[in-house]
Amino acid sequence: MILVSSCLAGQACRYNGSSALAKEIEALVENKEAVMMCPELLGGFHTPREPAEIIKGTGIDVINGNARVIERSGKDVTDIYIDGAYKALSIAKEIKATVIVLKENSPSCGSEHIYNGAFSNVKLAGEGVTTALLRKHGFIVMSESQFAAEMHGDPS
Repeated sequence: MILVSSCLAGQACRYNGSSALAKEIEALVENKEAVMMCPELLGGFHTPREPAEIIKGTGIDVINGNARVIERSGKDVTDIYIDGAYKALSIAKEIKATVIVLKENSPSCGSEHIYNGAFSNVKLAGEGVTTALLRKHGFIVMSESQFAAEMHGDPS
């Protein structure tokens, strides 16, 4: 079974109330080949919500207690991100996920890139909190673009 970010399946659950629909992922959910979840909603956020970024590190640093997730206004929301990540991990274990496809650049779901923590629209190499926790527990996590490339036979 595949676990996917809800926003990639068309759910309007991103911080700004939008989705990031990927038709191939939507079709997997419709065909019951994938289960969708949003770690930020699982943690207790609502939509829309204030943008947040990881400060002074990446997702694994947050999991290890060495970095924080902060909203643009300065509010520390680290515990909500960690709670959502653990709930996502529970779902991944429950459905025996073989692969997990998460929304790139998110402080929860980024698998290759996240924003740099300065709210300046600058990305850096790194992973979000949920991705870090899932990988720490041995799950294969990829972005929507990596998944699309694999589906179309482009392993790059």
